[in-house]
Amino acid sequence: MAKLYFRHGTMGSAKTMNLLAVAHNYRSQGKRVTLLKPRLDTRFSNKAIVSRSGLTIDADILLDPDTVLSPRDFEGQHCVLVDEAQFLTVRLVEQLRGLTLRPGIPVICYGLRTDFQSHLFEGSRRLLELADSIEEVKVTCQYCNRKAILNMRVVNGKPTLSGEQIMLGGDESYAPACFACFESRLPEATPGVHI
Repeated sequence: MAKLYFRHGTMGSAKTMNLLAVAHNYRSQGKRVTLLKPRLDTRFSNKAIVSRSGLTIDADILLDPDTVLSPRDFEGQHCVLVDEAQFLTVRLVEQLRGLTLRPGIPVICYGLRTDFQSHLFEGSRRLLELADSIEEVKVTCQYCNRKAILNMRVVNGKPTLSGEQIMLGGDESYAPACFACFESRLPEATPGVHI
């Protein structure tokens, strides 16, 4: 049976670059791969999957919360790759899980595990529940040399816990942080209270 993979990491951990490298490897072997991303991810492009390193490739399917994935549309494919999987709904994750059974192809999802308040995203939670393989894409904390495990939101140069869960942005809006740096840099929080 094909597997469902969840490869998660903080902002800046090269998840998208990894996805694009996997797509390149499949295609260079003459294999067919389908690339998906949530339509709401318009940070760098409406249609393309774009890495901060400058690599880019168009998504084959843009996903909306009510998208229905027909197994018939994926027959003959060798792999499905999904970017920004944290933005998926439970229903979409379950449909992706179904593709591993029929037509029986591997599905590799890349995304954040938690939001800027250290809470799981809906799509990430369901992937953690259903994935056959969960892998961390690691990066060091922006402020020290420990492993980053949290995404710190930065507004006007200051870390914050305020705002909506989803706010698209890059290096100007988020920093990968270890727990100690995350806690120590949040002026509005009492240490440990928001976790």
